[in-house]
Amino acid sequence: VEAAIDLLESDDDLWVGVLTGARTEKGWIFSAGADLKAMSTDPGAMTTQKGGFAGFAARERTKPVIAAVDGPALAGGTEIVLACDLVVASKTAVFGVPEVLRNLVAAGGGLFRLPRVLPRNVAMELVLTGRLDFPAERAHHFGWVNALTEESGALEGALELAEQVAKAAPLAVRESRKIVLEAALADEETGWRLSNEGIAKMFGAEDFNEGLTAFFEKRDPVWKGR
Repeated sequence: VEAAIDLLESDDDLWVGVLTGARTEKGWIFSAGADLKAMSTDPGAMTTQKGGFAGFAARERTKPVIAAVDGPALAGGTEIVLACDLVVASKTAVFGVPEVLRNLVAAGGGLFRLPRVLPRNVAMELVLTGRLDFPAERAHHFGWVNALTEESGALEGALELAEQVAKAAPLAVRESRKIVLEAALADEETGWRLSNEGIAKMFGAEDFNEGLTAFFEKRDPVWKGR
């Protein structure tokens, strides 16, 4: 995953990423989390210095990533989803952080990110029970999942959402994402400061003029990313 994010971040022609799982003989699976056997001999086996768990959960990045979840996303799999900016999940997707069942804690961001996307007591239920069957429908109800699809449809739905994001000005998307993430953990004064700094950056970009010109000419803008 880290290599994919490195590519996304370094390639100016890539504006949004989609992270998905794989289809197995038993059906789709997003991720079952860390390999506990490997962790028993090397606690850092599943982490990288730059990205944390799976090379992704703690990764600092500038471009949005959409999770396409079909099937289970458990333990570290849930934490990978929580590290994404948007989530599309099929009705077969389930989430869970079962670390407490193994005398562990969800150290890949789950313990502080779950209460941001779910009501506190709902998040606490997942954390304290270690249940493995929190359904995508319920996650969608609370706003964690942006869109629900039928089985095997998460990737297609995520790509459609990515196309919508990619139609917007890439610099504005990145700056807006940054402000949302930073201001969510800050006070209103900080939010206004970040917003003012962000719009100032947009005014000074080439794409600002292109956005206005395309609007007045009633055509799709051709973004340059600068």
